[in-house]
Amino acid sequence: MRQLLYRYVDATAWNRKGLSPFNFAICILIIVSVFLAVIETERPIREAYPYLFLVSERILFALFVIEYGLRVYVAPENPKYSGRFGRLRYMKSGWAVFDLLALLSFMAPFVSNSLAFYIRLTRIFRILRVSKLGRFTQAWDLLWEATARRKFELLMSATIAFILLLVSSAFLYLFEAELQPEEFGSIPRALWWSVATLTTVGYGDVTPITAAGKFFASLTAISGIGIVAMPTGILAAAFSDAFQARQEAGTNKE
Repeated sequence: MRQLLYRYVDATAWNRKGLSPFNFAICILIIVSVFLAVIETERPIREAYPYLFLVSERILFALFVIEYGLRVYVAPENPKYSGRFGRLRYMKSGWAVFDLLALLSFMAPFVSNSLAFYIRLTRIFRILRVSKLGRFTQAWDLLWEATARRKFELLMSATIAFILLLVSSAFLYLFEAELQPEEFGSIPRALWWSVATLTTVGYGDVTPITAAGKFFASLTAISGIGIVAMPTGILAAAFSDAFQARQEAGTNKE
């Protein structure tokens, strides 16, 4: 019985194309759960159907508890979690921790229901249940693999970007602090302006006034095109390599 459940519950044990009926149903429940969490942030809808959200949360909580229990129950069928304390090792694994955090998000509204900020925070936690979908796709694994392969290059690009931001902010503070104390009166304030400029988001109508300030702001804006785009190119190349390697491994296996 446990072996049969394992084939349906564990995404890696299903030997047919696509997802098992159990995991397909779980994906639907996750999408429904996230959808409800999103639309609940609209106050008119929340106040019009309070009973709907309350009942749906309790039903979804019960179903996800059953899912978590089944995954823990069948875990020893996986060779990685066989033997003594196998279930405990599974409960400490990445996806099991995600499942547990998703369950805790159902309980959060009952823990903090007085402060508006914490209510909004618990709704954000409920939206994060969408991360449970990661166990059913190879894209998540490929992303982690690509990041691990290029971690040195990513670290270097982040370091260069930070140095550029810090230097630019320091000079902006030096030349603009007296003229615009609210925007450039400290290095942290200037740093925020530099971040907004470097990422090409912009910061409203706030711009340097002095010639030196404009010079360093121009350097920040121009350099930002290359510095911010660098990690994107690194990750794209690494993701492509990881995907190609996965395809070749699957072809050789066949």
